[in-house]
Amino acid sequence: MTSLPLERTTGALAMLTDVQRGLSQPQKELSPKYFYDHRGSELFEAITELPEYYLTRTERTILERDADAFMQALRPASLVELGAGSARKTRILLDAMQRAGSLECYVPLDVSASFLAETAVRLSRDYAQLRVEPIVTDFTERVPLPASMARPALVAFLGSTIGNFHPVEAARVLRRARTAMTRGDRFLLGADLRKDAQRLEAAYDDAAGVTAEFNRNMLRVLNRELGADFDESAFAHRAVYNAREHRIEMHLVARTRQEVTIPGAGRFHFASGESVRTEISCKYDRRSLEGMLVAAGLRLEQWRTDDAGDFALVMAAREEDR
Repeated sequence: MTSLPLERTTGALAMLTDVQRGLSQPQKELSPKYFYDHRGSELFEAITELPEYYLTRTERTILERDADAFMQALRPASLVELGAGSARKTRILLDAMQRAGSLECYVPLDVSASFLAETAVRLSRDYAQLRVEPIVTDFTERVPLPASMARPALVAFLGSTIGNFHPVEAARVLRRARTAMTRGDRFLLGADLRKDAQRLEAAYDDAAGVTAEFNRNMLRVLNRELGADFDESAFAHRAVYNAREHRIEMHLVARTRQEVTIPGAGRFHFASGESVRTEISCKYDRRSLEGMLVAAGLRLEQWRTDDAGDFALVMAAREEDR
């Protein structure tokens, strides 16, 4: 391995170090946050419309049913969204806040600056009285909310993105969000629930191949950002349910033996059939979700699911707010 060049920016250094560490593990691994350049964000939006991918439409159904009740009870002045993306489901919450007469500010946090900028323009146009304060950040590391943000706030983490983290890491992410909350704030978490393995695997390996393209897009991101020489066509997409860990795992599998060079990190060898794990997506029941909230210093207040029990929306408060 070669040393890291000094001229790299702090962000690139962090990415390089992260990738170097992940590809040096016995089970090679890359963080799912590297999916989300502009193209990756667009591909994920396409995934949410696929017939196999039930998560987004099911969560949207619960939001449409219960958002008004949430907002009338809480009357939040600000909505903070972790991993906002295009904020399509967010409009359901914003509309409910507007009907409750409390809407003032929207603070989306995401790693994609261009996607956030587009979202801010659209929402500012559609909600004339709304102050939009986008923040480009890795919310898994820090949640830097504006000091001037009106309270109380609803912090939303939708889409079952929490499932992309190992349980200890997930609790740490939630704890960082809880630290940014003050008295009267609430946390709204979307989480996918446990179900038949065949249905879960289909949701992450669609017939049209959109998820496969999304998965391989990570290699394009590494090539562009780090100067790596991955041949994305040399890797196949695989999604499998790990029943023991209650999680879907997405992998990129080397079709042939190959070597990849990443400047500043070194050369990485792949045997034919060797995989890089690019994402986990944990599936929950009420007990496991409540335990994760408790570990983060949060207290479950409301539990809402769709009629089939496929997906849950959880409203939580800080443990000290009783």
